[in-house]
Order: sequence, then structure tokens, then C-alpha cells
Amino acid sequence: MWRIWLLFDPRRALIGVFTFLLVLALLIHFILLSTPRYNWLGGHGATSATAEHMSTMPAPKQ
Repeated sequence: MWRIWLLFDPRRALIGVFTFLLVLALLIHFILLSTPRYNWLGGHGATSATAEHMSTMPAPKQ
């Protein structure tokens, strides 16, 4: 395993891996935001459907 690090600079390899993971995470989030079902910022979709099924609390007994 240590011979692999002789071929690659560890700092550049880790920066490359972290950059790739950051780009992948941003891509996944933007894909989810572009769908109406998983868009949590748009205000439409699952949030409004959940609010329709909610009922108010019953009046407290006195």
C-alpha cells in the first residue's frame, strides 16, 4: 500500500478526492432541487401535501 503513495503525492490526491466529493454532493443536491417532489425550497410538493393531512389539536378540557 505504501508504494501507491510513492506514485501519488498524498496532498494532491486528497485535495482531488475532496474536490470530487464536493462536486458530486452539489450535483446531487441540484438534481434533487430540480424535481418537484424533492424540492424543499420551492414551497410546493411534499410540504404542502403533508400540511393538508394535518389536523388541529382538540380543545383542552376544562
